[in-house]
Amino acid sequence: MSVDLSKDFLQQLELDISQRHLSEYEELLKEGHPADLAEIIEKIDFDLALILYENLSDEIGAEVLMELDDDLRAKILADYTGKEIAQELIDNLDSDDAADLINELDEVQRREVLENIEDQKQAMDIARLLVYPEGTAGSLMGTEMIKVKDHWNVLECVREMRKQAEEVERVHAIYVVNGQNKLLGTLSLKKLLTTPTRTPISEVYSHKVQYVEVNTEAEEVANTMQKYDLVVMPVVDPLGHLVGRITIDDVVDLIRDEAKEDYNLASGLTDEVEADDTLWSITRARLPWLLIGLFGGLLAASVIGRYESDIDIIPKMAFFIPLIAAMGGNVGVQSSAIIVQGLASQSLADNTTLNRLVKELGVALVNGLILSILVIGASLFLGYGMKLALTVSVALFSVIVVAALIGTFVPLVLNKYKIDPALATGPFITTLNDIIGLFLYFQIGRLILGL
Repeated sequence: MSVDLSKDFLQQLELDISQRHLSEYEELLKEGHPADLAEIIEKIDFDLALILYENLSDEIGAEVLMELDDDLRAKILADYTGKEIAQELIDNLDSDDAADLINELDEVQRREVLENIEDQKQAMDIARLLVYPEGTAGSLMGTEMIKVKDHWNVLECVREMRKQAEEVERVHAIYVVNGQNKLLGTLSLKKLLTTPTRTPISEVYSHKVQYVEVNTEAEEVANTMQKYDLVVMPVVDPLGHLVGRITIDDVVDLIRDEAKEDYNLASGLTDEVEADDTLWSITRARLPWLLIGLFGGLLAASVIGRYESDIDIIPKMAFFIPLIAAMGGNVGVQSSAIIVQGLASQSLADNTTLNRLVKELGVALVNGLILSILVIGASLFLGYGMKLALTVSVALFSVIVVAALIGTFVPLVLNKYKIDPALATGPFITTLNDIIGLFLYFQIGRLILGL
């Protein structure tokens, strides 16, 4: 059922919760989508949200909990014992979600939860998932899946699939393995339904299957699934044994988190922050890049101070300092953003670096020429004189070309040395271009104006 989360609805809901009048919301609590329920819980008063959450069934409550913001989920879990988490939450989650939830707990509570999971096979599956490093295919995968043996016939497959399906909430694919559990291919449900029951599976399954190993980087998993339009991907160990599967919802969450992280880096935030974080947390996340900006500003000021005598001779040169600095920063950020995007989507191959530099140089030359002509015309129109107009024009052209090359080159270098290239689109490249741009401006001024 769909829910209209209007301000009036939420206010009425809070009033009804406070008065314990929840009977008219029975359908919402039983049939509402976990994402909608999570959004409601995030938008209303926390104490009232707890009451609403307690009225959800264990199955729905577990799914809703995984949809919540990390901090809010931690606040709700604070009142749970390890045994309650195991019985009310873990038992109602897929193995990948269960592992993610347990990973958020401290070591003592983590052990307590694992000890209180009644299904020992489930506990072992989750424990194995906890071993895989964060940011790998193993940390994303779940173990719930349908698999059949290559020596079975169609009838045996259907019979075994019915047994396995009891423990699998959603059947995304049917995997074919051999006696050693090595992944051989996938089985089409259509072929399974249209093939005579005595036909061996080895005659009908597809040997073409895209898979990843457990240690594959999560970003590579996302790129592979995007490239082949997959909704699910099998995961194998280094020996080719089928150990799990990754579904598209896990990848979407990963892409969203990566995009948020890159945006934070590009904005000069070193840590993930939320609007409701503490004053100290937000300050700590923002301060490092602000300090870099401060240091860069002092360097830029020292560059201007070095040419103080030039400004004394022609004070009007100072009028164009903001223009030179701003254009250099803007061009650098534009160039770096294109490169970072290409690196993130893996559309930039190693052998295209030179081509990319040449292309950005071409774009910078064209843009620089157009903007330089405009600025020389504007300067003359404002009455600054031909020599100063020419100085600003040539400097602007030079700064645009240099900034484009820096914006292209820096993220490529960072990526080569395994540093997140998103750093290049933030204050780092802006500050660097400010300093270089001002230096070029005054040097060109000395040459043209004869200072």
